[in-house]
Amino acid sequence: PNDKNVNVTFVDEIGDSWEEYNVFHPKFVEWLTINGYDPEKVVNFDDDRLSTLIENSPYYKATSNDIDWVSKVKMQGEIQKWVDHSISVTVNLPKDATEDLVSKVYLTAWESGCKGMTIYRDGSRSGVLVSNEKKEEVSEFQETKAPPRPQKLEADVVRFQNDYEKWIGVIGLLDGKPYEVFTGKADGFYLPSWVQKGWVIRNKEENEKRARYDFQFLDKEGYKITIEGLSRSFNKEYWNYAKLISGILRHGMPLPFLVNLIENLTFDNESITTWKNGVIRSLKRYIPDGTTVNTKQECPQCKEKDGLIYKEGCLTCKHCGYSKCG
Repeated sequence: PNDKNVNVTFVDEIGDSWEEYNVFHPKFVEWLTINGYDPEKVVNFDDDRLSTLIENSPYYKATSNDIDWVSKVKMQGEIQKWVDHSISVTVNLPKDATEDLVSKVYLTAWESGCKGMTIYRDGSRSGVLVSNEKKEEVSEFQETKAPPRPQKLEADVVRFQNDYEKWIGVIGLLDGKPYEVFTGKADGFYLPSWVQKGWVIRNKEENEKRARYDFQFLDKEGYKITIEGLSRSFNKEYWNYAKLISGILRHGMPLPFLVNLIENLTFDNESITTWKNGVIRSLKRYIPDGTTVNTKQECPQCKEKDGLIYKEGCLTCKHCGYSKCG
């Protein structure tokens, strides 16, 4: 909220709310107390009354944009007479600082015998570490290889509704990123409702053609509980779709692209469609906040084409605050 002279409670499209408060430096609070002011009352002053009080305090014009930069450098020259080792100062100038002002500050530092002095003009550091090297465009279609799967993977447990039925999803994680997905009806694979994390363990006997995936978690007393047959507990049709999605994850398709791919899948069966939506919601939670939507989709509210980003798994417009979850 940017309104002046008031504390504003602001609620955005997601339902998040903020309220602005005045926050005082501890030394300013100390000065208030010494001079007979109650800091708890002063914090509720309006802007005009608070500004008048600050003007009468030792902290008036004490921020980097308010101080006399030339006098600051002269003060360093005086102080360093009693400093045996190095002493330096950083002068922060506004973006509209002129060349003459920069020159005057440097010359004053030299005339004052300063040992060290740095100037930062607001915005002058932008792009300092940006490489100008052009990335070579890949003209050849290249294959990617999935990283080897450890026998034991950390996993998150997610729950969602599918056609009025309770479903469960187990997301195997490699280096904190989704690596594989298992989904099915909650009654087909019983887990206590409080279980949110665990491990997916891949087991393959010598005489078996296919590997078996088990799920392991810690009970409330810290003992390991292993449930065998994660891979055979769920409906084969959903299992096959999950295997396909897992294969894409393992080979590194960026999550926003994968989510967009799944969103555009069309099914005749309503149950599969709602299952698809549950998988999408489960994967979106792993997309880092601030990630730009990879499509050229415009914001439904303000119509900006570059405003949609992911935030807490929801689509949010950075221009107008529009948000849509699910």
